[in-house]
Amino acid sequence: MLNKEYLHQLVSDFIAQNDSLFLVSLKLGVSNKIEILIDSENSVSVDDCVSLTRYIESHFDRDEIDFSLTVSSAGLSEPFKVFQQYKKNVGKNVNVYLKEGKKLLGKMLSAEENIGITLETKKKEKKGKKKSEVIETYSFSFDQIDKTKIVISF
Repeated sequence: MLNKEYLHQLVSDFIAQNDSLFLVSLKLGVSNKIEILIDSENSVSVDDCVSLTRYIESHFDRDEIDFSLTVSSAGLSEPFKVFQQYKKNVGKNVNVYLKEGKKLLGKMLSAEENIGITLETKKKEKKGKKKSEVIETYSFSFDQIDKTKIVISF
């Protein structure tokens, strides 16, 4: 039987050898279905996923344990799951969904572990016949945030 703690240790050992990679999630489901999401300060290549897959498979005997293994990069459309994703996206535009139901679009100015993020928003306000841009800065603790997603722009 597979052990989630052992799998986590294997991934941690692999990541320790690959400085820019970090673990986003590790799931061990029924029938030994393993799903691993990784990310990187730069970008995750197919080779990174293949290397991690081979590393994990080399620590198990398929004749003794039957399992399926999927290693992939965290998708751009997926919400952030770990602090490193916030950190790597400082300076980029994000959608922040608050637990109170509010959604804000802005540039993430900072992210501090165990504290939260600072977000800069811009909106147009009409004063008489003129429109002016109003810049506001908000700080949110991670407890206030339901989810955060990167804004994809082309």
